[in-house]
Amino acid sequence: MNDPARAPEPRTMAPSAAERYRAVRERTVELADIFTVEDQALQSMPDASPTKWHLAHTTWFFETFVLCEHAHDYRPHQPEYRYLFNSYYNAIGAQFPRPRRGMLSRPSAAEVRAYRAVVDDAMVALLGGEHAPAVAGLLEIGLHHEQQHQELIVTDIKHALSENPLGPRITSPPAGDPEPAPPPRFVAFEEGLYTIGQPVQDRAGFCFDNETPRHKVYLEAFRVAARPVINAEYLAFVRDGGYQDPALWLSDGWAFAREHGLGAPLYWELGEDGAAPSVYTLGGALPLDLAGPVCHLSYYEADAFARWSGKRLPTEAEWEVAAMALRDATDIAPPDFVDLSHLHPRAIGTPAGTQTDALFGGVWEWTASPYVAYPGYRPAPGAVGEYNGKFMSGQMVLRGGSCATPDGHLRPTYRNFFPPDARWQFSGLRLAE
Repeated sequence: MNDPARAPEPRTMAPSAAERYRAVRERTVELADIFTVEDQALQSMPDASPTKWHLAHTTWFFETFVLCEHAHDYRPHQPEYRYLFNSYYNAIGAQFPRPRRGMLSRPSAAEVRAYRAVVDDAMVALLGGEHAPAVAGLLEIGLHHEQQHQELIVTDIKHALSENPLGPRITSPPAGDPEPAPPPRFVAFEEGLYTIGQPVQDRAGFCFDNETPRHKVYLEAFRVAARPVINAEYLAFVRDGGYQDPALWLSDGWAFAREHGLGAPLYWELGEDGAAPSVYTLGGALPLDLAGPVCHLSYYEADAFARWSGKRLPTEAEWEVAAMALRDATDIAPPDFVDLSHLHPRAIGTPAGTQTDALFGGVWEWTASPYVAYPGYRPAPGAVGEYNGKFMSGQMVLRGGSCATPDGHLRPTYRNFFPPDARWQFSGLRLAE
């Protein structure tokens, strides 16, 4: 007679390709639906895109690269969408100008949702039957591409809503008072030869091609802060005249700060007579959480703060080496996908923040490294090869992930990149020396 106490646990079946596809696609819609249809049509600056456009473009990706190439009986839902929702793939053809995406009142939001439904049905049918081996690889890229746009939906619409004098409140403010952040602490690493990046072959889990190939780097001895810079520390920089001292700024950064009249991070509203600032969040305008990680900084601001602190920004190699060591030492697990009830970095000292913001999932962290190819990097052939390689000029690398980043992107090797003047992402910094 079998002992029930020793009976094997039922085996959990891994989700099928079609189930994984459905889950990611439904999550995008769930995220978009916390905003109104009117919100989803807004474009507040050339670098941002309307939510409606994100919903259409991610659909265009699967239609263009998977269905049109590998589903033999599929015909494009609307041929003109090939132009309207192509982001930057020159090998595919011309694109509607990015700064004018907010002018596209047609197709309507309902028509975009209908487009998603048609493509989703065709994709599920393709994934449920026999298909070419290339489909599996394109599916992985497409799903991670869509998750990147989930994050962009949050950051882009936040910028648009911040322009509204009503200060729209979409999410709930955090409950309770945050605990003080732990004091600054630095972790030391010895001089030596380290290995970074993902191996091209036999890699565990998904990574983008710009995270490869795995290669060796020589690093001098260095120390990296155990947590990101917090609002209280950055407020001291602001009050000490950090935005008025050209000696702290790179030349381009000083020109950028003067041209745009910068005096604080994006979304801060400085208080009068020394009062604490308020900050716009998707939960409305709130008092600045002094224990929270500072965010919405450009690279120029992050670099100036590091100089003011007598420190510097880590290189991306230093960041990755430190992240691997801290992750292994503390067994920190990346959090689940963004909490739709909050959508803002949590205070470092809170129980939820303790497990995530110290390393992953609080704010993206600027590094001192330009976005360039790793030794031996080769972009994929064809139009898909334009995904990462073509942007390796004039941008800086960020690491770590933010409160708006899906958990599939929270890994030590992930390389995010933006121009040095970008501020609308959840971007902060971690000090090094």
